[in-house]
Formats: sequence, structure tokens, C-alpha cells
Amino acid sequence: MNYIITGGTGFIGTHLTNLIRECYPNANIYNLDIVKPGTPNPVVKDYKPAVLSGNVLESTWVESDVRKPIENLPFTPTEHDIIFNFAAVHRTPGHENYEYFETNINGAENVVAFAEKYNIKKIVFTSSIAPYGAAEVEKFETTLETPNTAYGISKLVAEKIHRIWQNGDSVNRQLTIVRPGVVFGHGENGNFTRLYWAIRGHKFAYPGRRDTIKACIYVKELVRFMLYRLENHEQGVELYNCCYEPAYTIQHIVEAMKKVTGVGVFVPEIPNWIIMPLATIAKCMGSPMGICPARVKKLQISTNICGAKLKNSGYDFKWSFEDALNDWFEDNEKKELI
Repeated sequence: MNYIITGGTGFIGTHLTNLIRECYPNANIYNLDIVKPGTPNPVVKDYKPAVLSGNVLESTWVESDVRKPIENLPFTPTEHDIIFNFAAVHRTPGHENYEYFETNINGAENVVAFAEKYNIKKIVFTSSIAPYGAAEVEKFETTLETPNTAYGISKLVAEKIHRIWQNGDSVNRQLTIVRPGVVFGHGENGNFTRLYWAIRGHKFAYPGRRDTIKACIYVKELVRFMLYRLENHEQGVELYNCCYEPAYTIQHIVEAMKKVTGVGVFVPEIPNWIIMPLATIAKCMGSPMGICPARVKKLQISTNICGAKLKNSGYDFKWSFEDALNDWFEDNEKKELI
């Protein structure tokens, strides 16, 4: 049996590899990625790898660009093989519009073509909540998608490509699509890490409001749920929002982060009429801490995603939100969150 992970050098791929290796020590794990483990990520400034200090990523790296056909994989196919499709251009803002389409859509087409070629019957696809579009209203798996960014559109199209693959042999093929909220944990190089360092450096203030909802999920919980669904999903297509239920406000997240890490900092609220001009100035100065008008606006819009379907799926969460933050803190020897 082979576990094939596109984008396996990345944040979620690394944590999934660790979990598979823990659960199945003798598993064959193939990491298809353009980035070799242990090397800098060319598109992320000050990139911190998800591999813990002193460890190595225990998978077979195969240099592969999902924008091109997947070839020359050194493996012997079996009827039980599984593909985890994580490879994507996902940071937004941060890329030209065409880059999201080029990678996310071509990647989906090349992954399902590879599955067809080797008669692989199980795919787990990590999509996004971006296909829902930006709006305050709560979103369920049944909500009509109205993406309003190139990234969201590309992810929705990629979902459809995977669904067409499954429909090509609907009796035997199994597709799990997950739409995670903000995924946090060791090596994320993203929103939660920036938030922590901004709080710690007295550089964070609530941007116009404290009650913005930010649906989120711990990376170790996300990959555990993926394996759980593979073991409890016989056939067909299933779609899950992946986040804590109910979703937390930005104030809850900040206070929990302060409590777990022992950062005793007062966090003020700055009204919109002040913060947007400041963000514009920050952008002109090179966007320190990633601050720019687009990111501030993104912070102000709730990602109000309902995780009730996951909660009622039979899966038992291993960590509460606060426990997850503490586990992440422990991964960094209780010194910081990176």
C-alpha cells in the first residue's frame, strides 16, 4: 500500500506524514513536491519548516510539479493506494491571479489523470473555505458557493475536477473533500504565527472589531480526521467543513493564545477610520508583519464556517482549542509559536 502526498513537503503534508508514520511504521509514503524537505521555500519569506528540530521528514521525496503530468514515480501500485492532494498556490493576497488557476486547476487535472492511470480509487483533496466567498453569514456544506477571489474560484473548479473523476467509477472510487478554516500549528508560517508575534511584540490591535469569527482547526486534528474518514467512508463523495464548532471569535483566539503562552499584553481596539490609513502607510513601507490594507480587510470579515457535520461525524477530537495551542507551544519547547 502506498500513501502518495502531493505537496508533501508543506505544512499539512508534513504533519500527515508524521501521523501515517506513527500509525503505520512500515508504510510507503511518497512526497511529490517541487520543494525538497529541509530546503527553503522560495515563496515564503523567513520560512520555518513543519519538521520539528532534529527530525527529518520520513517519506520518499520525488521532485514533481503538479502543473505538469505526474510521471516516473518509483513505486509499485496496489489496489489500496491513497492520494492526498495538497499541492496548491494558496496564500492570498500574495500571487497573481493566473498563478492560482495554473497550479490549482492544472494540478487537479494531473492528479486525477495519475489516479486514472494507476487505478487508484481513493483521493483526499484539501480544498478551502474560499469557495464560499467572503460574507458574514454562516456557511454550511450545502451553502451555494459564490467565490469572489481567484483562489476561491480555482479551488471550486478543482473540487469539480475531482468530483468528475469520482463519478467516472462512482461505485468503486472514494473522494473526501475537506474545506478547512484557518489551519494552525507548528510550521504554518501563516495567520496564527503572525498573530502571535504581533501580540508578543505589542504590534496587534483588534482591527475595527473584536467579534470577527475566525473558523480554525489544529493541523494535527485535521490530519487525524482525514485518516478517520478514510477508515469510515466506503464510497462516493463526501464534503466536510473542518473547524471547531462553534467557531471562535478573534478575541477568544487572542485571549487563549495569550493565556497558553504567558504573554501578558493588553490588546486595544483601533477603529476603522484610523487603522486603514495606517495599513496603507505600512504597505508603502514594505508591509512589516505582513500588514497591508488587503490583510486588514481580510481580518475584519468573518470566516463563519459551521463545523457541525464534522462534530457529528463520530470523530472524537483529541485536543480542545486551548489544548491544541498548548500542544503547539510544547512542540516549540514552550518558548514561542512558530
